Amino acid sequence: MRVTVTGASGLIGSALVAELHEHGAEVTVLSRDPSRAREALGVEAVGWDPLGEPAPVQALSGADAVVHLAGENVAQRWSKQAKQAILESRVTGTRNLIAGLAALDEAAAPPAKQVLGQRPRTLISGSAIGYYGPHGEEPLDEDAPAGSDFLADTCVAWEAEAERASALGMRVVRVRTGVVLNREGGALKKMLLPFQLGIGGPVAGGSQYMSWIHREDLVGMIRVALEDERWSGPVNGTAPEPVTNREFSHALGHALHRPSLLPVPGIALGLLYGEMAEIVTTGARVMPAKALVLGYEFRHPELNEALRCALRPAPARPRMRGSAADGSRSR
Repeated sequence: MRVTVTGASGLIGSALVAELHEHGAEVTVLSRDPSRAREALGVEAVGWDPLGEPAPVQALSGADAVVHLAGENVAQRWSKQAKQAILESRVTGTRNLIAGLAALDEAAAPPAKQVLGQRPRTLISGSAIGYYGPHGEEPLDEDAPAGSDFLADTCVAWEAEAERASALGMRVVRVRTGVVLNREGGALKKMLLPFQLGIGGPVAGGSQYMSWIHREDLVGMIRVALEDERWSGPVNGTAPEPVTNREFSHALGHALHRPSLLPVPGIALGLLYGEMAEIVTTGARVMPAKALVLGYEFRHPELNEALRCALRPAPARPRMRGSAADGSRSR
């Protein structure tokens, strides 16, 4: 299988690229800094400015699938400029990706047309459980309606751009990702220091739900979705057992052998992060209904074990063979 990946340097993308390569896929990544991406990931990299131009056809032509994970980091204080960057990176970036895919069909003079090849059959596009907005205890599956806050509006617009690939005859999977567990980045990395110091605890009362997933399972879902044509439309990238923030805090403290009783007032997070704090102080109980129906087998379905695994130092990966970094091509 030949796969083109955007957002490959991120927490999810880097793990996905490594796993795809290890399972024999030929991987190309699209990056603003292809030299750096090639060196870091050990696969072929092609330059692309997702806000400024359509995705390059030479990186898409002949691929079997595209996995689109690029986007501005949401975990920052939401200034007016930050919100604009978060929205544009997802909406404009996805629109420019679809423009590159559509260009594979455009009429061209014979010499140029010889360069254009088969369009990928599948697009797997990132999204987030922020799509649903804040909710209480009711379980939410993929049919639940969208919320109405900034992050929900962003996810709705983001997914709408990705879905345009279906008009090109592509199967589109929109993965709505929860809190990804891995010590190398994301929410867990930010939580580690206060808990390691013994000053971690429930946030804003702790009754809000956290819909989490181990990084290995999110990568596993994407791998299965690449190969199984039954996967289509929205897919919740969460583990089968969401927990409350209080339960999560207790489990993390237990995994680190530290107390986890010191409450964190929601107002304190609001002062620190502004509007973005709502992601932590509110929550949603999101269930991976479609993945379960389709038979996905979770490697880490239970939180205590998932945290123990996520907190272990990552083993060194062997140098990828057949990569651009060692003088050969990956696709």
